Amino acid sequence: MNKTHRSKIMIVDDVMFQLLSTKERLKNNYEVYPAQSADIMLDLLQYSLPELIILDINMPHTDGYEVLTMLKEDDRYSHIPVIFLTSQDSVENMVRALKLGAADFITKPYTDTELINAIEQQINPAEQSKIKPTILAIDDNPSILKSINAILHSNHTIYTLPTPTKIRELLIMVNPDLFILDYNMPVMTGFDLVPIIREQEEHKYTPIIFLTSESTKSNMVQAVALGANDFLAKPIDDVLLHEKVTYHLRGCLINRKIANLIE
Repeated sequence: MNKTHRSKIMIVDDVMFQLLSTKERLKNNYEVYPAQSADIMLDLLQYSLPELIILDINMPHTDGYEVLTMLKEDDRYSHIPVIFLTSQDSVENMVRALKLGAADFITKPYTDTELINAIEQQINPAEQSKIKPTILAIDDNPSILKSINAILHSNHTIYTLPTPTKIRELLIMVNPDLFILDYNMPVMTGFDLVPIIREQEEHKYTPIIFLTSESTKSNMVQAVALGANDFLAKPIDDVLLHEKVTYHLRGCLINRKIANLIE
C-alpha cells in the first residue's frame, strides 16, 4: 500500500507475543500502537486517536466486551471502529460483539490479507469498489469453514457458523446475500436448515449452495424441492466455488433489481 498518509491502528491484547506479532504483520501498512491492557489503551487515547482499534476478547481484569462497551459509551471514542480478534469461533461471541457495536469479528488464526482487508473495509470504505456481498457458511467441520473463508474473504464478507442450531439467532444480526450449507451435519442437516432460511421473508430467494460428499440424484432432487440452488462436492475446488458464488450472487442482484422495478 503506497500511501502518503499512514492510518493509525491501535492493538489491544494482553499476550505480548500476540501483540507484537500483530504489530509486525501490520507495520508496513499502518502506524501501529500496541497496548497490553485496557488501562494502557485509555492512556494512549488521551494523546492520539487511532482510526481503528483491534481488540482481543479474552483478557484478564477487563475483557474485550467490557472494553468495547467503555469505548462506545464515551463520545470521544464511540466513532472509532473496533475489530474483535478471538480464538473462540462461536456464534454467541459473534452476536454479542455485533450487538455491542463491533465493526467486524476475526477468528484466530487469520491471514495477513484477511486482517488487512477487514481494516481497509472500515477505514477506507470509499476505496472499496463496492460493499462486499455477505456470505454465511454453515458446517460442523471448522477446517471447511476456514477453507471457505480463506477462498472467499478477499471479495466477500464471510460469517461462519459451526453450530447450525444457532442460525435463527445469527440471522437477527446479519443479512447474508448467499448461504453455503453442509449437507450432512449432526443434530441439524442442510436439509433442515433450508426451510428455516426460506421462512424468513428477506431470504425467500437468497441463493443457497449445498456442500456435500454425497451428491446423489435423490439428495439433489430433495434439496432443490426445498429451495436449494446449487451443489458443490467436497473437497472444495477453489475455482469452482468462486464461479458458483459469483454466478448466484449476480443472479440474486438481477432479481432484486427486477423486484425494485416492479415495486
